[in-house]
Amino acid sequence: MSTAAGELAGRVALVTGGGRGIGRAISHALATRGAVVAVNWVRHEQSAKDTVAELHSLGATALAVHAPVDDPVAVTAMVDRVTKELGPISILVHNGGVASRGRLVSDTDPAEVERLLRIQAIGPHHLTKLVLPGMRTCERGDIIMISSVAAHALGAAGAPYNMAKAALEALAHTLAKEESPNGIHVNIVAPGLVASDMGDRLTAALSGGIHRHAADLDATSPFGHVCRPEEVADVVAFLVSPAAGYLTGQRIVIDGGAYPYRP
Repeated sequence: MSTAAGELAGRVALVTGGGRGIGRAISHALATRGAVVAVNWVRHEQSAKDTVAELHSLGATALAVHAPVDDPVAVTAMVDRVTKELGPISILVHNGGVASRGRLVSDTDPAEVERLLRIQAIGPHHLTKLVLPGMRTCERGDIIMISSVAAHALGAAGAPYNMAKAALEALAHTLAKEESPNGIHVNIVAPGLVASDMGDRLTAALSGGIHRHAADLDATSPFGHVCRPEEVADVVAFLVSPAAGYLTGQRIVIDGGAYPYRP
């Protein structure tokens, strides 16, 4: 089946951090189901271009767009460009983000807290505000927040990240109430450890360097493997599909049923 005939045909998606890891898998999942995908990038231009090239090879329409999510001017230009070249955005996936430094509150620079809040919550708030007018004109809208089990586990030595993801989830639940009259669904996907670049760094840190890759923990993980980016992407694709037409304000945890897991 061609991508043009998929269940998301005619819809335009914007995926922040869409060129690597979980974001790349989400971009792929949406495009192969028929969506036109704008792949946002900040530092890894080549990864975004490679992702777009891969989607083009599959017959999908895709565009790489640069904008740090915490830069209001750049984000405004990005939304204007995507809307002009592709059409109104009806699927917005807030995936872009960074990890905190793993320090106790007593050792954390306040600037780090501010930085993570800008990237993980304040930036998404502004980006959503810019996208909403166009999304309200679409037959259906979907906003997906990629959060983390950290937002409910609230582990030590991670306050900036925990706070930022909790704020992102608060935004999602508020939006779900505000935008349902406009046909817009807002849901949260909260993965545990994922075999990605960020997951590898987390694994190395928590194991004291004993393990370098999250996939090293496959044998001791639920269902025999650490969560893969594609498994997160499949849940996102479901939430924006016709099959999830009566879902909003939901938080789906993807952790194999075993969080908190420690290497």
